[in-house]
Amino acid sequence: MTPHSSALSATAPSGREFQDVGAGVRTPGVQERRVRAVMPRAPRRGRSARSLWVGDVGAVVLATALMARTSAVVTQFGELLALVVLLALAQTGLHLRKGLYQDRLSRSVLAETPALASCTLLVWGAAAALLAAWDHGYALSFSALGLAVAMQVLTLIVLRAVCHQVWRVRRSRRPHPAIIVGQGPDVHRLVHVLQQQPQLGLHPVGLATTSRFPPPFSGDRGPALPVLTDRDAVLRALIQNGVRHVVLARSGGSPTLPAPDLMRLFATHGQQVWIVDSGEENHQVVPPRSLPDHLYGYPAQLLRTRAARRPSMYVKRAVDVVMSGAALVLLAPVLVVCALAVRCSDGSGVLFRQVRIGQDERPFMLLKFRTLRPADDVESETRWNVAGDARMSRVGGFLRRSSLDELPQLWNVLRGDMSLVGPRPERPYFVAKFAKEHPGYAARHRMPAGITGLAQVNGLRGDTSIADRARFDNRYITTWTLWQDITVMLRTAVSLLRLGGG
Repeated sequence: MTPHSSALSATAPSGREFQDVGAGVRTPGVQERRVRAVMPRAPRRGRSARSLWVGDVGAVVLATALMARTSAVVTQFGELLALVVLLALAQTGLHLRKGLYQDRLSRSVLAETPALASCTLLVWGAAAALLAAWDHGYALSFSALGLAVAMQVLTLIVLRAVCHQVWRVRRSRRPHPAIIVGQGPDVHRLVHVLQQQPQLGLHPVGLATTSRFPPPFSGDRGPALPVLTDRDAVLRALIQNGVRHVVLARSGGSPTLPAPDLMRLFATHGQQVWIVDSGEENHQVVPPRSLPDHLYGYPAQLLRTRAARRPSMYVKRAVDVVMSGAALVLLAPVLVVCALAVRCSDGSGVLFRQVRIGQDERPFMLLKFRTLRPADDVESETRWNVAGDARMSRVGGFLRRSSLDELPQLWNVLRGDMSLVGPRPERPYFVAKFAKEHPGYAARHRMPAGITGLAQVNGLRGDTSIADRARFDNRYITTWTLWQDITVMLRTAVSLLRLGGG
């Protein structure tokens, strides 16, 4: 028995099984908050990506220096520095697009070479075209351009080969503890492979199975592997072993994922979840627009359990701050008029505060202009729709129809509680209710909540299908881009103008 596996209990404690843990939203209690506090410090994420990025920038610098030595076109230091910055930015964007910085289970510079070469040709070709268009005196000769491209590609290959070799040595010497999720003989074969091949960098410390009565598991030539049959056992395994990787083994082509509550557990504690086709006939996992990955021949793909912190996500936050701040200033007269109208029509208490669930199921206080005064807190928390309520004044009805009651949420966006675009946040009571009734509803919390979203611009507002909303919200998260946010905001503006004109 290895030190990792000895820390686990081979029998699951009493508690809900996997079939039941996704029944609702689990609010972390005192015990879970305590175990989070003692969670071992995670390995620094993105270290390999930073190393690759530094190597890429170094390759750009060398290629630009060679171009300057072989061509008298660009010689001033300021011009060279500007060219290096532009080339580095363009190359980083293309490499991100190609998936050349993402975490991988298998790394091969030969597999990356075509993508590296094509990105380099595109970047330098565009740079040469822009320089010639700016001034004919800056036109690069074919020899200078060819030398720069060749130098950059060669440097990229050498530096990435070194980075990948360092990564392989580190992972083989100190493999990361991992939990395997799945059942069946194919999954057992995958566990055997990981136990027998330490150079893969993953050391299995537990088998999480969805079966209520799992068969006993023992390694072929490795140690006996503890079987985890409920959420609490998985949580203890994560804590005691410092698990940072989860292998979700799909057998027989089954697309079934673990219960939503278990996936939220992995997202909360920062585990990386890998989908691996463990069946011999499965070869359908290769993700689009990225290099294929594998785990000792098994097709593999990194699953996003929360919104990826790509550079564009920070741009999204910057856009939220700038636009919400500007909107609060520009719309200040409208806010004042709405507040005075509510005060004169409905009395004191202009703002309505309500607890909503945001990203990663964190509660926050959402702000709106008061359009109706609920009878008590129970009505406020559990009544689904107040449209058409006789207690609503004309001012309240107008604010709701025109969506002006949502304007105070710009302050929520500025504070970071929400985003301009994202899944609409809901009250805790309905989050728990809808998570029971609609698979995938809880997955909406992978990204910040929004004032408007893809579901809303497709007409899913008010008393509409929750299943349809969840489907649109999850599609928005899966296919998220900055351009999609822009299109949603434009469509929202058009719908508001139509409403105002109607």
